[in-house]
Amino acid sequence: MSVSARPPYTLSVAPMMDWTDRHCRVFHRTLTRRTLLYTEMVTTGAVLHGDRERHLGFSGVEHPLALQLGGSDPAALAECARMAQDWGYDEVNLNCGCPSDRVQNGSFGACLMGTPDVVARAVEAMRRATTLPVTVKHRIGIDDLDSYEHLTTFVRTVAAAGCETFIVHARKAWLSGLSPKENREIPPLRYEVVRQLKVDFPHLITVLNGGVLTLDAAQEALAWADGVMIGRAAYQEPYLLATADQLVFGETGSPVTRREAIEAYLPYVSGQLAQGQPLNRMMKHTLGLFAGQPGARHWKRTLSEQGHKPGAGLEVVRGALAGVPESVLDARPGVGEKATA
Repeated sequence: MSVSARPPYTLSVAPMMDWTDRHCRVFHRTLTRRTLLYTEMVTTGAVLHGDRERHLGFSGVEHPLALQLGGSDPAALAECARMAQDWGYDEVNLNCGCPSDRVQNGSFGACLMGTPDVVARAVEAMRRATTLPVTVKHRIGIDDLDSYEHLTTFVRTVAAAGCETFIVHARKAWLSGLSPKENREIPPLRYEVVRQLKVDFPHLITVLNGGVLTLDAAQEALAWADGVMIGRAAYQEPYLLATADQLVFGETGSPVTRREAIEAYLPYVSGQLAQGQPLNRMMKHTLGLFAGQPGARHWKRTLSEQGHKPGAGLEVVRGALAGVPESVLDARPGVGEKATA
């Protein structure tokens, strides 16, 4: 497959609670056109009984876009998958990796790795309800269920139900004793386990997740994985996405500058302000845009101190931009160069 023909899952931004909301995704889309974006995890209960526009609504520019669901009841997941298609998503993903107490109390997320049959029934029901790709994001194990044999049983069982894409966070999860944050950092990364999965299940799409901090690292993993999912790095230093279309997907043309990304984002911000959204709700996702660059502190301080005030508008953004050197605002990374300092 040529680089330019690579599918969206080749590079994706992970679903992250409180981070990858619709505002964040629109901002990320100013930096990369091809990278697959994910919603935050949305529970089936929230989708079926809550504010659907809030939980499912998105802007057309966000495509390609996947909806991540949290739940374990096949009928509820099937109905949500049907709704995902009706709302125009490109993929529906089942979370089998989140270890939070809230998720454990609902017996879904990472808990589901202990019950592959439940996941298989859910996937089967979701696939009957939609023509969208139904994918699963999971860990390499939980608690004492961390043998490679258990992992392959999970993958084999879920694949038999029709799942073809497995997004594998290359860490196990401890369901007790570690916080969600600690579960993202303390259990060691074991890329070799994910790599062996690809060897043993060559017909499945295997996407690596966990600890990938740069596009260079993503490119290295793509030598053996079908895709790479980047998490916190893409949020905390979003400008690393600026060269993704060229480096990963083989697009021609120049990467956007930081100034161009903000200018492309401002019409959306203006529209949200007109609907009553506070400025900081949109701009908080841009705080890392100048990470490691002169002017980064002024940018973050101005938006953080003024963006939450009633009536704060685009003048705050302009003031924040004024403290960043033009050489930084208009620097355009060349393909093959890092997009961050």
